[in-house]
Amino acid sequence: MILGYSNLYPLDNCERVLPDAYSARRLIERQRPDIPGRLDAILSHFRMSPEDQHRHLSAALLGVGRLGLRHGSFGSDPHAYHNEDHVFELAERRLGRVLDTVGVDALPARDWATLVLFAACHDLRQRETFDVPGPIGGNEAASIAETFRILDACGFERGPDRDTYIALELMIAGSTFDARPAPRSEGEDVASVAGGSLARGLGLWLDNERPGWTTDAAAVRGERLGRLAADLDTGNVGEDFEWLSESALRLCREREARSGRRLDKPASGPSCLGFLTRGQLTYFFELHRFGSREGQLALGPCKERNADAVRAVSAALQERFADVPPPNGQAVMDAFRELSLAEAERLRTKSPPAAAPSRAKKRAGA
Repeated sequence: MILGYSNLYPLDNCERVLPDAYSARRLIERQRPDIPGRLDAILSHFRMSPEDQHRHLSAALLGVGRLGLRHGSFGSDPHAYHNEDHVFELAERRLGRVLDTVGVDALPARDWATLVLFAACHDLRQRETFDVPGPIGGNEAASIAETFRILDACGFERGPDRDTYIALELMIAGSTFDARPAPRSEGEDVASVAGGSLARGLGLWLDNERPGWTTDAAAVRGERLGRLAADLDTGNVGEDFEWLSESALRLCREREARSGRRLDKPASGPSCLGFLTRGQLTYFFELHRFGSREGQLALGPCKERNADAVRAVSAALQERFADVPPPNGQAVMDAFRELSLAEAERLRTKSPPAAAPSRAKKRAGA
């Protein structure tokens, strides 16, 4: 469509094993029989025709089935974070929060339904070996290509349903997340620098790469939905602190596995400690910014409440291992879970943050 990635990433064996929604439903009903009903319940909130609801449900099922087989619990390469449950973090929990906040009439039914398809398809590919030119990641470009094929297989047509293809193309592209802190130079084009979700700078990048895109109503819609989609994708910052810390642990576990570091070995200790301290502070306070009004309204207040807890757990974890380095990554993760549960309880009881003991007091046995 706009970006031209659909021919760069051909189908793989997973697509051959699950070529259509029927095969995906059969697999899902054997592995996770709760999933079809949950997806159907989400889509039932929106006033769509029975035909449209069926098409969206079919595409969502095919996306979830492929993700579960390729990177989730249905196959042989399970990822701790990017798996079939991540779909429901977005489509059920976070999108549900947005709906409760702004109401179903805030957006057209097809926009809400497209956000559900984004949840099901944006992380389809996680192990791509080459990137495309520009700021969009290879995993995202490959997921766009596969999403087009999923739509084709589920009753969507590239002519009459062009707006759905373009919206998902830009939404998935915008979900590219750069974990490098952005340079602080004044006046720099945010689409050309590192830091956070691409969605917030996607429009500026399109201005340079696809001049005139704003005259295409489908592209304008896709860019707008892309900012809300990115807010859902990174919305753990605005959820209850238990969920925020639990998602950090899952992402840490996946990161270590992808890097070949076993959690019971010493090499994983410094890596986990850095990710769960400096990494969380950088993500929460520097990289993350809401890009949509809906995301800010629904998730912003909880992010504000979480800020002190993120600082407190990071400081306490660093203090825990200040004198004696962690023996391995699992020890760091266990300590992070312990500290996070205590901080979550403090938030529930509205107690003031606990100050981390100073190293001098610790050595004195205080």
